[in-house]
Amino acid sequence: MRGVCGKDETVANLQDVLLYALKGLSYVAAAARKVGVNDETVGRAIYEGLFATITNANFDKAVFITRIRETIAIREELKKKLSAKGGALPGKAPACVTFNAKTEIEMLDIWSAASFLAIENPDVRALRSLVIFGLKGMAAYVEHAENLGKSDAGVIEFMERALAATIDDSLDAAALTALVLETGKYGVNAMALLDGANTSAYGNPEPTTVQLGVRKNPGILISGHDLKDLEELLEQTAGTGVDVYTHGEMLPAHYYPAFKKYGNFVGNYGNAWWKQVEEFEAFNGPVLFTTNCIVPPKDSYKARIFTTGESGFPGCSHIADRTDGGKKDFSAIIELAKKCLAPKELETGSIVGGFAHAAVDAVAPLVVDAVKKGAIKRFFVMAGCDGRMKSREYYTDFAKAIPKDTIILTAGCAKYRYNKLNLGDIGGIPRVLDAGQCNDSYSLALTALKLKDAFGAGSVNDLPISFNIAWYEQKAVIVLLALLFLGFKNIHLGPTLPAFLSPNVAKVLVENFGIAGIGSVEDDVKLFMGA
Repeated sequence: MRGVCGKDETVANLQDVLLYALKGLSYVAAAARKVGVNDETVGRAIYEGLFATITNANFDKAVFITRIRETIAIREELKKKLSAKGGALPGKAPACVTFNAKTEIEMLDIWSAASFLAIENPDVRALRSLVIFGLKGMAAYVEHAENLGKSDAGVIEFMERALAATIDDSLDAAALTALVLETGKYGVNAMALLDGANTSAYGNPEPTTVQLGVRKNPGILISGHDLKDLEELLEQTAGTGVDVYTHGEMLPAHYYPAFKKYGNFVGNYGNAWWKQVEEFEAFNGPVLFTTNCIVPPKDSYKARIFTTGESGFPGCSHIADRTDGGKKDFSAIIELAKKCLAPKELETGSIVGGFAHAAVDAVAPLVVDAVKKGAIKRFFVMAGCDGRMKSREYYTDFAKAIPKDTIILTAGCAKYRYNKLNLGDIGGIPRVLDAGQCNDSYSLALTALKLKDAFGAGSVNDLPISFNIAWYEQKAVIVLLALLFLGFKNIHLGPTLPAFLSPNVAKVLVENFGIAGIGSVEDDVKLFMGA
C-alpha cells in the first residue's frame, strides 16, 4: 500500500512509467548517435529523470506526469532527427519506443508493461535492476557535477547505451553481468567527475571540527547533497541575520575551505535522514531539501519545507532551477526564516571530519608508520546509508566492539550510527575518519588504493582493510558496483542483502566477489580480526 520511503502506489507506478519512457528514449538515442546525432537535451532528460526516481527524492506525481510527457516529446523529436540523417531504428522497436500517454490514466494503464515485475526471468530482472539502480546513482553524480560546470560525454553516452540494453532481450545473464561491471567502471568515472567538480570549486576537504549546538539567530536547515545550492544559499543569507545549518548528508560541506568564510554557516543540526520528523519540528525554521532523503512531513511543519532540484513533495514550496547561467532565488525561504524562532538545541559539542583522499594523503606516512609498528591493526570501511530499523543498531554496537587499535573509514549517512561516539584516536589519528557524503566513497577507494601502493601490496585485498557497509537506498548500488570494478572483494552488506537480487545472482556475487551479509557483532568482529 505504501513503500518504506512513504511513497504511495500512484507515485511509485508513475516512476516506473517514467523509467519505461527513458528506456525508449535511450533506445532511440543509441541509434541516433550512430548517424552523428548527439542531442544534449536527451542526455539531460535521462540523467534528470533517473535522479528524480531515486529513493526518497520526489513524491509529487505532477512532476512525473510532466516528465513522462516531456520524455515522449523528446523521443519523438529525436526520431525525426534520426530519420533526417537517413538513420533508422534497429529491428522491431520495443513498446517503450512507440507508446504514447498524455493523461495520468493513460500513463497508469502502461504500468503493467513498465513494472520491474514484467520481467519474468528473476535473474534477468535482478541483473537489469543492478544496472538501472547503478545508473540512478550515476545520474545523481552527473547532475551535481553539471551544476558546477563539469561534464563527461562518455559517462552520459554510457548511461544511454546501458539503459537501452535493459530492454534488449537478446542479452543473456553473462552479457548482463558484464554490463553490471561496466556500470561500475563508469560509476568510478562519474564519482571522479564529481570529486573534481567539488574540489575545483570549493577546495579539497580538510580536517574540520563541526559544532553541534545552536545560536540565537533564526536559521535555515539545508539537507541533501548539492553543494552549489548551499553556496548560493550562503551567498544570499550573508548579512541577513539568518544562520545556516547542515543536516544529514550535507554535513560534509563544512569540510570544504570555500564555505568557511561565511560567518553565518554555523554547524550541523540533528542526525541521519530518518530522524527528521522530530528534529525538523524542533528546528523551528525552514528546511531546504536539495536532493533525496525526504520523509513525508507532518502538517505541523510542512509549510516550512522547501524543495529544489530533483526533490519534491506535494504541498511544499519548490524553488525553481537556474536559468541562463543565473542563480536560484532563495528569497522566499530567507524571508520565512526571519519570521521564525531560533532552533531548539538538540545537543552540544562537536564532531570531526574532512578526511577525503587529499587529507589522507597528508597523514599517509603517519598511518603507514602506525600500521608497520602495530599501532593500527586494521581499517574498517563502514560507509553507506542509515535507516530507522532496529537492526541498524548493529553498526553502533560494531563500532564500539572493534579493538581500539583499529580505524573506521566512513562516508554517507551511515556514520551517524557512530560518529558521535567517543572512540578516541591512535597517535593523533582519529579512529573515525569521515570522507564525506555517500558519493565520497570514491575517496575511500582511493585511500585504499594509495595504501596498497604505500605498502607495496599486490592487491587491495591483501591490505588489513575490511568492508562492512550499510545498504539502504538505490543510489548506494553504484558505490558497490564501483568497488567491484576496482577489484575489491569480500564486501559485507547489511543489515540484509538487497531484496531485488535473485538467488542465482546473489550466488554469483558471493562466489566471484565474496559478497556476504552480516551476523552477530561478536562473530563478525572475530571474523574480520581473524580471531
